Amino acid sequence: MRATGDPGCRPGWHTDESSPGTPRDALRSLIPGAVAGGLTELAWVGAHTLLYPLGTRREPLRLDPRCRPGEQPPSVRALFAADPLAARIPVLLVHGLIDNRSIFTVMQRGLRRRGFAQVCTWNYSPLLGDVAEGARDLGEHVERICAQTGHDRVHLVGHSLGGLISRYYVQRQGGGRRVESLVTLGSPHGGSVLAHLLPTPMVRQLRPGSAVLQELAEPAPDWSTPMTAVYSNLDQLVVPTRLGRCDHPDLRARNVLVRGVGHMSLPFHRGVVDEVAATLAGLRPAAPASLASAA
Repeated sequence: MRATGDPGCRPGWHTDESSPGTPRDALRSLIPGAVAGGLTELAWVGAHTLLYPLGTRREPLRLDPRCRPGEQPPSVRALFAADPLAARIPVLLVHGLIDNRSIFTVMQRGLRRRGFAQVCTWNYSPLLGDVAEGARDLGEHVERICAQTGHDRVHLVGHSLGGLISRYYVQRQGGGRRVESLVTLGSPHGGSVLAHLLPTPMVRQLRPGSAVLQELAEPAPDWSTPMTAVYSNLDQLVVPTRLGRCDHPDLRARNVLVRGVGHMSLPFHRGVVDEVAATLAGLRPAAPASLASAA
């Protein structure tokens, strides 16, 4: 997948993933992308390993002085032409399990370059053992951001477990009043069978059919937050990869499939950053209710 500026290579919203041709043809077309994506994933994992120590420090919330009205380049002004105020809403990036804010090094810089004035990150404890507890901590941090910036609402972008924590905050803890939109990247909305390999309290909650996931599958008639779930056909941690979709009928999430991008590569990928920017700027339509629950 390339940047969203290329119409032919923009990530698509898919409700049907039928493979073209025979199984052999499908396998043939998948292998080159899987090899390239796997090598890219290894490269980003190596880079992230080097950046990880820098992400252990808490980041102070600050306004980017370069993002002032009238000073942005034409591409930025075009992104926010429909809603100039969208650039001012704070964007909070939430990392995944046993990670920290360094996973968003590229995305944070990319969103700022695309005109978002306040892009911040949040580190939760690596010893977190409960999704609901993480959601409560997230809610407290969102309140601090609103108090410091004067804004009533924020955008949430969560990678992996961070997306699930963000969804729980909005869906089960009343976070919708504070969240303008929610984007998840490689989040196990349906769980992952790999979670059976590690019997820690947190990982057990990521197993398909866990109590937490059953709770999130319950009706959510009051949900009103626009949601986008970005998932990949090459995700090595969300297995099977279709479990990265959010098909809850009340949430009406817009599911975006990207091809050939590994789990750790999602926040670094330029096309994914473009998609997140366009979504937060309000350039992506909401999923129609009639198709939102399609398998």
